[in-house]
Parts: sequence; structure tokens; C-alpha cells
Amino acid sequence: MLLFFSTVINYMDRQNLSILARTIQDDLHITDLQYSNVVQAFLLAYTLSYLLAGRITDWLGTRVSMACFVVWWSVSDMLTSLSSSLFSLGCFRFLLGVGEPGNYTAAPKAVSEWFPPKQRGLVIGIYTAGATLGATLAPPVIAFLGSRFHWRAVFLFTGSLGLLWVIPWLLLYRRPEEHPKISEGERQLIASEAEAEAVAMPAEGRWRYILTRRDTWLLMISRMITDPVWYFYLFWFPKYLTDARHLTLSQVGRIAWLVYLAADIGCIFGGYLSGLLIKRGFTAARSRIWVMGIAAILLPLSPLINSASSPLMAVGIASIAAFAHLSWQISISTLIVDLYPKPVVGTVFGLVAAGSGFGGMLSTNLVGRAVTYYSYAPVFIVMGCLHPLAYLLITCCRKKEL
Repeated sequence: MLLFFSTVINYMDRQNLSILARTIQDDLHITDLQYSNVVQAFLLAYTLSYLLAGRITDWLGTRVSMACFVVWWSVSDMLTSLSSSLFSLGCFRFLLGVGEPGNYTAAPKAVSEWFPPKQRGLVIGIYTAGATLGATLAPPVIAFLGSRFHWRAVFLFTGSLGLLWVIPWLLLYRRPEEHPKISEGERQLIASEAEAEAVAMPAEGRWRYILTRRDTWLLMISRMITDPVWYFYLFWFPKYLTDARHLTLSQVGRIAWLVYLAADIGCIFGGYLSGLLIKRGFTAARSRIWVMGIAAILLPLSPLINSASSPLMAVGIASIAAFAHLSWQISISTLIVDLYPKPVVGTVFGLVAAGSGFGGMLSTNLVGRAVTYYSYAPVFIVMGCLHPLAYLLITCCRKKEL
């Protein structure tokens, strides 16, 4: 549950900017293209930090590294309240991007320490649902706060939540072999399951092992291709509703949360379905790839969002796309825990997620240009093609798992 709540906070801290974007843009006199540069600053830091966050997680361990990451990003979010210009806003969001990746390298490492493969998909789905719950709560909560208080106060509120979270984390989290409330029998059961399912760590060095595996590059490229869809829903979809559908801030708060609720359901569905397939005889990797195939069938509906006859219908189609993407994301994330030894799980997650950040950074600039000089229509068309393309890549490279 602690991982679930850290992920809720993580996403509220990153999405508060997109919900308040129009208010902040008007206050600080920032254009749409300049706003895209602020988002890019976050994603640049987010991408670069992933390259180190995984290694830091493996080095410091799950408990200490997670606490450090949460404190860093919470303070950075609170500092956003001091923004007085495009430059300072970009700097503070850059600092936020430095800390936030740690949640997604430490959390899967905790899962690898406590759970066997048949349970990992569901567990990762549950804590990742915290991300989409955070995104679900953000529009109504932040719109409510933003309409009653100054936007600067909102960043102080969301940032303080992470600092409070660190207290129970440091008090409660331990590895199974160190946890005082785990009996010796439970400890031995966890250890025996981990040993039976463990992926052997080869004799060559950590980095050589990781970088010479085809799976590493396959997973990284797949995340780079598909994660821009989720970045769009986080950073641009509320703006789409205000700019293209002409909704007020309060109207966005009333309906935008449906997209992120659907993403919540996708997290649980993706993890549950892959676990069910394993129980029916599928290999762990094959079960994840099957779920990804289902998602790849649904995402081509994305272009219909822009042509929907009403904002509510547009939100409904976007909800299907968000559901499918999160089912995909859960599956590709769980593949890492399935395929790599525990000592390098954090490092591999960091490298693969760096691909995600790079894709998001590139796509944000392209979205900003498309919105400024054209419209949202080409954005939705491209988003409908990305997952089928990534699925073809995966199926061509991992035929033996299908």
C-alpha cells in the first residue's frame, strides 16, 4: 500500500502543472510553445535521471533510495510555487524530473524482493494504479484548490504530501530477511520461491550483461515508441479540453478524471489477466505479450477522439485508449522483473524508462508545434499507430515467446 500511495503522490505532483497550465500561462505570460519547453525540461531531467536512478536503487537498496527520491521530488514540487518566469518554472520542473524516476526503479525492486512471477503482474498493476489514481484525483482536486486559492498554494499542498509519506515508509519497509514481523517459516517460503524462479546472474560485469542483451534494447525502444501516448494524456489532454473543446477549469475537473479512472482499471486488468494466463500454463513472458496484443488492438481508436461530437464522447474514447495503454505499460514493466536477475532489476528499469523519457521529450516538442501551427488532429492520428508498431517489433524479435 505504501508503494501505491507514493505513486499517487508522484503523479499528482507532476500533473498539477497540466491542470493549472492555462492559469499559470496567463499569470506568467507563457505561450503554448513555451509551455511545451517547460514540459520538455521536466522530461529531459526525467530521462537523464533514469540512467542513474536504477543504479542508485541497486546501490542504496529499496528502503533508503525510495526515501531520498520522494524527499527530493516533494521539495522540488513545493519550489514550483516560487516560479516568477518561464526560466524559473522550467528550472523547478527540471528538479522535479530529477527525483520522480526513483519511484519507478525502487518500486519494482521491492516487488522482486517480495513476490513470485505469478503475483508480480497484479502487484505492479496495483501500485501503478496509484499513478492513474493520482491522475484521476488531480483534475477535480487541483481544479477545486486552484479555483479557491492561488495556484502557488496548490504546489505547496501537493509537495507536502510526499514529505508526510516518507515517515511511515522509513518506519515500516524492510526486505523479507530483515522484517521483524515475518516468521521464519514465511521467510523461508519467500526465499525458496525466489530461488526457484530466480534468473541467474552471469559472470560478466553488470553493464556488459545488461547492454549486450537484446531484450534490453527491445524493451527500451518499445517504451520510447509507446509512452508518448501517456505523456500526452498527462500533460496535454486537459489543455486539449480547454483549448480545443472550450471547457472551463471546473468543467475539465468534472469529466477529465474519467480518462485516468479508465487507466486505473487498465492497470489492474493488465496485471490480473497476465497472472490468470500464467495459471493456465502460459510462460510469464508470453502472458505479458498477449496482454500487450489486446492493447495494441484498442489504441487505433485514438483518432476518433478529435472528431467526437461532444466533449464527453471524446473523453469516453480517450478513456478506452488510456485503459489500453496502461494494460500495455503494466505488462512491459513486469517483463523486466520476469527476465532479469534481482541485482540488476533497478538498473534495467532505469535504462528502459530512459527510453520512455526520451520518447516523451521528443513527442512533447512535436505536440507543441502541431498544436501551435496546425491542430490536435494529427496528434491523435499518430497516437493510434504507435502501439501496433511496437507490438510488431516485439513479436518479430521474440517469436519463441508467442
